[in-house]
Amino acid sequence: MKINGKTSLEISNCIRAMVQKGDLLPNDSLPPVRELAARLDVNRNTVAAAYQRLTKAGIAITQGRLGTTICAPPQAGEQEGLSPETALVDLAHGNPNPQLLPELKGLLAEYLPKPFLYGEDTILPDLRQWGLDWFKPDCPPNHELELTHGAVDAIERLAVAHLVPGDPVAVEDPCFLGTINAFRLAGMQTVGVEIDDAGMRPESLEAALDKGVRAVLITPRAHNPTGCSLSKRRADALKRILAAHPTVLIIVDDHFALLAETPYHSIITATTARWALIRSASKGLGPDLRLAFVACDPATADRLRTRLAPGMTWVSHILQALVGACLASKDVRKRLDNARGEYARRRDELSTALQAQGIEVSPATGGFNVWVPLPRDAKEVAYALAKKGWLVRLGSAFEVQSPAQAIRVTVSKLQDGQAQRFAEDLKSSLACRP
Repeated sequence: MKINGKTSLEISNCIRAMVQKGDLLPNDSLPPVRELAARLDVNRNTVAAAYQRLTKAGIAITQGRLGTTICAPPQAGEQEGLSPETALVDLAHGNPNPQLLPELKGLLAEYLPKPFLYGEDTILPDLRQWGLDWFKPDCPPNHELELTHGAVDAIERLAVAHLVPGDPVAVEDPCFLGTINAFRLAGMQTVGVEIDDAGMRPESLEAALDKGVRAVLITPRAHNPTGCSLSKRRADALKRILAAHPTVLIIVDDHFALLAETPYHSIITATTARWALIRSASKGLGPDLRLAFVACDPATADRLRTRLAPGMTWVSHILQALVGACLASKDVRKRLDNARGEYARRRDELSTALQAQGIEVSPATGGFNVWVPLPRDAKEVAYALAKKGWLVRLGSAFEVQSPAQAIRVTVSKLQDGQAQRFAEDLKSSLACRP
């Protein structure tokens, strides 16, 4: 390995060039700091600074005693969404039902704002007040409000604002696809925390904190993929644990808030220095309304504003006006209430049909999905279901560390009779052997 240079910049540029040429590949180890310093006849701090440059650039990752290795190029990974070319009944898409979303044509014509220019306030006053009122009962005092382009955008911005590439972040295991991808693209390491029907398991969270995670992301309601929600007792237990780690960033992804069926239980402590609570408009109003409210501490708000400034990448005021019009509309609120009930009914219908076939499912208290743990290889079962006309999402897509031998079934567009037929086909697929 022909690394050369006398300054940290020269050494890091040399290694960077070797990566670009293919002389160094993903997972290749760089020489220990002491060894390379002796070889180049430079101070060890010079080599350490070079490796830090590479880490910040996302080219390498330093893992303490495990050394420094070259990172794989960031990839988006598996994505949520429709599979338009499939001939199968798509129960893998993770989308809301379009028929349950609000009709936007009349609202758009009535509520279009005046033209806005660079330098004006990034948030419409009425929408800001609506958001502050929505968050007030659930946040520490003196919180501030920002808007992002959806919940995943908020997670990625928060990660970049407070963390550096290579930092470990605790997440639920299994974990939502968008969350996994956001942290991967930001260069963070995800550390899986076990969950059960009441949410994150306290002993697993404590173990992750003991390993030195710099941030914790928790979904308080309608966890995707399992549909679980934090109970009051569980939230209090997690809160007690997090109170002993005041410097750890807490990100609460309450993405399903507009359609939530259970109360919100906070895990943000009075001692927490950096925190953010995210609530998305997309689940209730439609995926193309890419807007999320972010309540957070003042320092975090300042960091978010540096990238959401009035001359850079603020959320469109047209989009804000449309979301505000929806939230102020009595008709839209009725549609949200109807959608909440419909999604619960369809989850219950599928869960009941599966249980009647002797198939156990994870209890869900929100969301579009039913999580079905399997007693045998999920790929084999999914293949057997595909031959019967069904497309499902493999649990492996949501794995962090622990294997997820399960399938996720999206119920939002289930039609009459499909739940029963799917349950029967899943039972026969479980009995099949390749």
